[in-house]
Amino acid sequence: MKREPFDTSFNFGHPDSPESCNEAQIMIEACSFLEQGEITSYQPVYNASNHVFLVELRNEGKVARAIYKPRRGETPLYDFPDGTLYRRERAAFLTSQALEWFLIPPTVVRDGPYGIGSVQWFVEAKKRVSYDMPRVKSSTLEQVALFDCLVNNADRKAGHYLEGADGRFWLVDHGLTFNSVPKLRTVFWDFSGQPMPKKLVSEMRVLQQELNRKKPFNEALSRLLAVSEMDALRLRLKNIVNNPVFPYPQSRRSVPWDWM
Repeated sequence: MKREPFDTSFNFGHPDSPESCNEAQIMIEACSFLEQGEITSYQPVYNASNHVFLVELRNEGKVARAIYKPRRGETPLYDFPDGTLYRRERAAFLTSQALEWFLIPPTVVRDGPYGIGSVQWFVEAKKRVSYDMPRVKSSTLEQVALFDCLVNNADRKAGHYLEGADGRFWLVDHGLTFNSVPKLRTVFWDFSGQPMPKKLVSEMRVLQQELNRKKPFNEALSRLLAVSEMDALRLRLKNIVNNPVFPYPQSRRSVPWDWM
């Protein structure tokens, strides 16, 4: 089935549908819209630890909404370098793209009303997620758990796992990723001690080869992350490929609070 030309009202399509064959191109076009669109309105999103805005973008007669997280609105943290969370959002998106997993909504780095920051396509969620919903509704949880191991996600809450209006699941909020120190913190420890799916590990092996060469993905990620963080990413990839078993939580801090 051929997908219609890019339009801001489109559904990305469920990954199991025939329409998902053009996924990469659709993501590229959506990123281009986010980069080039004029931000015509913005309003704060409350109850967030950092400054977050819901923005409206217009370009060539089309309108879309996105989540804008400016660097200057990031709360300083003792364990992450100041002013780097927006870059980690983009790095997580690029990693999902490189794996061809397409888990994260289109995400770019650009200037906005409060300066440079990340801008991510707004997901129209069906309803508020509950802790048990991903287990009932999706077969992608192993993929999510493995992705978080790879990017060293320090803050995977149930509310960061969204069901879109089209029935597809998305992952959001990746500012606390790619630390050079192990910090995996998630509510999804369901697979601890179990072998990782062979297909997913095989895709990790391909990504490992990409990172070991001077490829566009390697170069793009190196512009977003510190050298020590790139080295740590390569080490995590090596450990996943050589010992493909889901890890166990290391302490009570391995589970975020609150869960949602």
